[in-house]
Amino acid sequence: MNKRMIAAFAVVGLVSSVTGSAVGSQASRTSDATKKDQLRALNAAVSPDDQHGEGDDHLPGSRRAMRMVSRLKLTNVRSGITDVDVYKGFAYLGTDYAECEEGGQGLGVHVVDVRDPQKPRKVAFIPAQGRVGEGIHVFHAETPRFKGDLLVYSNESCDTDFGGISVVDVTNPRKPKMLADGVGDTDANDPADPTPLEIPNDVHSVMGWSPKGHAYAVMTDNFENLDVDIMDLTNPRQPRLIAETGFEEWPTLGIQRGLGDEAFHHDMWVKKINGNWLIMASYWDAGWVKLNVNDPSNPRFIDDSDYRNPDPLTGFQIPEGNAHQGTWSSGNRFFIGTDEDFSPFRIDPFTVLDGPNAGEYAAAEFGFTVAIADEYQDDQISGPTIYAGTACPAVQDDPATVEDEGDPGTAKDIIPADRLDAEEGEEKIAVILRGGCFFSEKIEAAEQAGYDAAIIANSHFGSSAGEFPDAYICGSKGHEYDPAINAICIGHRAFHLMFNQEPAFEGEDEPRIGTEGARISAASVFDGWGYTHLLNANTLEEIDAYAIDEAIDRRYTSDFGALTVHEVETDKRRGKNLAYFSWYAGGARVAKFGRRGMREVGHYIHPKGNDFWGVATRKRGKKRPLLFFSDRDYGLFILRYTGGQ
Repeated sequence: MNKRMIAAFAVVGLVSSVTGSAVGSQASRTSDATKKDQLRALNAAVSPDDQHGEGDDHLPGSRRAMRMVSRLKLTNVRSGITDVDVYKGFAYLGTDYAECEEGGQGLGVHVVDVRDPQKPRKVAFIPAQGRVGEGIHVFHAETPRFKGDLLVYSNESCDTDFGGISVVDVTNPRKPKMLADGVGDTDANDPADPTPLEIPNDVHSVMGWSPKGHAYAVMTDNFENLDVDIMDLTNPRQPRLIAETGFEEWPTLGIQRGLGDEAFHHDMWVKKINGNWLIMASYWDAGWVKLNVNDPSNPRFIDDSDYRNPDPLTGFQIPEGNAHQGTWSSGNRFFIGTDEDFSPFRIDPFTVLDGPNAGEYAAAEFGFTVAIADEYQDDQISGPTIYAGTACPAVQDDPATVEDEGDPGTAKDIIPADRLDAEEGEEKIAVILRGGCFFSEKIEAAEQAGYDAAIIANSHFGSSAGEFPDAYICGSKGHEYDPAINAICIGHRAFHLMFNQEPAFEGEDEPRIGTEGARISAASVFDGWGYTHLLNANTLEEIDAYAIDEAIDRRYTSDFGALTVHEVETDKRRGKNLAYFSWYAGGARVAKFGRRGMREVGHYIHPKGNDFWGVATRKRGKKRPLLFFSDRDYGLFILRYTGGQ
């Protein structure tokens, strides 16, 4: 099976039950292949090309108190660029899955000389064997085994089986030297077979730091519950995994969680504050988690944030959640976090209409499919359901479980929609189990089989073996096709109850393919795109929330690109409480913040639109910092804020 079809990463809520501590390096596929494929199949839910939204359309070009200094094209493919970091006059930009496809220039890290910001020049390219996601970070290290500047970046499998992190000596940025490639946690995450894998688990993000005489990196683990992993880079040629922690080990994790109840490590920020080394982990629906890592081999839980109820911008009783990324202010009094949400609608309610388990259950709507509210005047769908297996291309379900004789239950030949009897005004709905391939492939299979809508049910893995029975995940588009039907996601418990089964959360307990389930209805409600939170950095209590106007305006739910926030960086000048946001099609945004709240003071959108993903700043003494943004479809933009402060 092509690895792109089964790649996965932490943004989709990967949760499991076993941990380990082995460190691995790149190796060719061995007998571990089947085990690794099974893991990735359980987790596959994320788009290789469009993980963070489509970006076909944009808001009109405009600017306020900002100007473009320069830009540099780095990709010829759509969605080819990921994150950006800048250090000592050089910018480092990662590459996305699109670059390993036909027409791409290959995966890796672009190194750009930005010492003359008006004339940025690409001076090197570091080839990578995996997608370089949100983990791209440069820092200075002085240890008994190394003195210089280290680049750490994350690896997520593309067309080859490759994970972990890579460590590069960029003391001379023009001549990068690979020190360790593809190292990380090789725990198989399989209680029945604890033998370590040779190839480390995929990593979505990584950040390094260097206390006196040492160097470390904290990273996500895309395949485990203990998904905050720490590596010792004191000898960067031989990194060692020294610690793993996660929600299972923390005494409390959020009184108020976000919609979907998915708790997993997505990103992090490391900073020394008042003599203590701290990590703030962005933990999706659980908010932000503060850890003390004075002893990196023994990270200590300090506190975590809670989402406000009701949601401060939309008024919904359950806030969206999706803690994606964040950072401290220069004076460390505040912490600003971003919530990433690609669907401006939620399902409220999802109702099982008949049978012994009739009632309302948790659900959400996919952001890349046809919006229910755009297609139906009453903003809802309803109709009969049927179980269609995993509906994956080239993945053949066991014929013994298929009700029809000889029907293999593959995506190319799933149970056809005409098996269902729908009344006038009803939709025919395929119910599909998460795992094995991308969500978009499952939904397209249902579309080709004649269904009007698809429901993707969470797996045992996604429910953490029943610990989160109602957790669901609506992943992003995983391959190029034109969606023509509606699709929603539900929890594993509701999946079984629809088919009058008692959820077991273990083994192969799904219904037989072709089993008809209860009739359902799903009402779509506008709840806005992702936005930002201002927290008290000491108490983690929320002070304020901020969104661009279009993100909470229903008129901008389609035809304007993804209008969710992605990342934030704060001004490094002490006392200058300015935050700089990359906001996808919303462009670059600047907000002033303080104890009274947060308000926008500047923005920039190129006349041809932007799809901004990463943001980094370069300190220039007391002068205004330069702002570096990565545009997914273009490359590097260098901007300057010209307003107050």
